[in-house]
Order: sequence, then C-alpha cells, then structure tokens
Amino acid sequence: MSGLIALLDDVAGIAKVAAASIDDVAGQAAKAGAKAAGAVIDDAAVTPKYVQGFEAKRELPIIGRIAWGSIKNKLLILLPIALLLSAFAPWLIAPLLMLGGSYLCFEGAEKVWHWLFPHEHTWDHAEHDEGDPAHLEEEKIAGAIKTDFILSAEIMTISLAAIPESGFWMEAATLAVVAVGITVAVYGSVALIVKADDVGLYMARNGRLGLTQALGRGIVSAMPGLMKLLTVVGTAAMIWVGGSIIVHGLHELGWHAPYDLIHHAAVAAAQAVPQAAGFVEWVVTAGLDGVVGLALGVLIIPIATRVIGPIWAAVFKGRA
Repeated sequence: MSGLIALLDDVAGIAKVAAASIDDVAGQAAKAGAKAAGAVIDDAAVTPKYVQGFEAKRELPIIGRIAWGSIKNKLLILLPIALLLSAFAPWLIAPLLMLGGSYLCFEGAEKVWHWLFPHEHTWDHAEHDEGDPAHLEEEKIAGAIKTDFILSAEIMTISLAAIPESGFWMEAATLAVVAVGITVAVYGSVALIVKADDVGLYMARNGRLGLTQALGRGIVSAMPGLMKLLTVVGTAAMIWVGGSIIVHGLHELGWHAPYDLIHHAAVAAAQAVPQAAGFVEWVVTAGLDGVVGLALGVLIIPIATRVIGPIWAAVFKGRA
C-alpha cells in the first residue's frame, strides 16, 4: 500500500510539473504573440481580399485552405528553421528580425504613399478575373499562402526573439502554440469578417422582429467602414511595430542613439503628465517608432518597387 501511495505521489508531482510547464508555455506564447501584433493585424487585414469575387458558399472553404497552408508554413517550415537559428546561429536572429521589420515598414509606407498619391493599377483584371473559377480559386489560394509565408516568417521571428532563454523543447512548444494560436485567431477573425455581411443580410431579410432586421441592416452598412478601419489600424500597426523592431535592433547591434533619443523623449513626456505617465510614455514611444518606420519605409519604396520587385517577379514567373 505504501508503494502505491508513493507512486501516486510521484504521479501527482509529475502532473504539477507538467501543469507548470504548460502554464509557462502559455504565458510565453501570449507574450510572444503580443510582440507580433503588427504582422498579425496585417495578416487579418490582407486576407479578406482573397475571397472577393467568389460565391458566398466558397468563401469559408477558401479561408480554411489558406489557414491550413498557414499552419503548414509555420509548423513544417518556419518552426524548424527558427529552432535551428536559436540553437546554432542566435546572432542571426536580430538581423533577420530587422529584415522583417524593414518589410513591415515598407508595406505600411507603401499603403500610406498610395493613399496620398493614388495612381491607376496596372493589374489586368481581364486576365485574372475571367476563365475557369476553379483555376482562379487555386491561383488565389496559392498567392495567399505565399503572402502568408512572408507574414508568418515575421511572426515566428518576432516571437522567437521575444521568448526568454529556455530549453529546446520549451522554445519548440512555445513557438508551436504561437503558430497555432495566431493562425486560429487570424483566420477565425477573417471568417467572421467575411461572413458578417451575409449574416447581416440574412437578419435584415428574415428577422421576425424589427430590432433584428434593423441590426442586420446596421451590420451590412457597417462592414465597409469596418474594413477600412481594419486597414488603417493594420497599416499603423505595421509601421509602428516595424519601426520598433528597427530601433531595438540597432540598439542591440551597438547604435544606441535612436533608442536613447526616443526613450528620453518618452520619459520626459511622461513626467509632464504624471497622472497618466505609463500611457503617455507608451504613446510617445509608439509614435516616434512609427515616425522611424514610416521614414525607413518611404526610403525602401523605390528600391523594392524598381529593383527587388521586378527581380522577384522574374524569378518566380520563370519557375511557374
């Protein structure tokens, strides 16, 4: 009997350790996922465009296939690469993080530039929007998964940098939780956004109560504004997070001036408003990080659009 009690006690101890480990993984995953907010919001803002032009019944299957492709991107390709970097080349994490941050700055700045200086798109709708719907769907899904790979690489790199020093399996578990959690959150949100107008239309047409019908009409009317708001928030988040990554990366690599300047300005502003010191310091820091991100993004635009973009298109077109 005493042996059985001792065994049960050991099992209970192991269970407590396992529970603590799960809590640690969940906590680290939450913190790491929060650091990747800019890329996450951008992912949610970008994806709905891939279901535009398709029948309503195809929207959720398309989103589901893109989400599955995103999971495979993160778990089968990016997770092993991240773990190898952490184990054998941790010095590469900061430069790669800054590369991803530069991409965020470019994406955000390009959207701002197009808002300020709109121009006609050269995309050939006749070539892409007509023809076999099944083939078009496959093309859209493939394009979405390629875009997701870039955003997922940013998310995983940012998350890896945010994880405190820990063992191999803790890092692996944390990154896996981040990968699955963010994918579910992003594409679950996208599914809700994409189908919200259909739900609103159904309520407006079939609701038994006037309040239900009015709520449905309100949802339908609000969706265009919500999509615009999501785009604005996503763009602002990209620029802010991208700028923050660059500033912190430069600080880690030895150039402290941008980080110190922003930090001192934020602290001075917080001291001027002691009643909301923490909030003011965060706003000033985020705002100045955003200024850095926007400036860098504007500088990158001509390089990316006139040099890197054509080379990238030529390479992948040749492989198609």
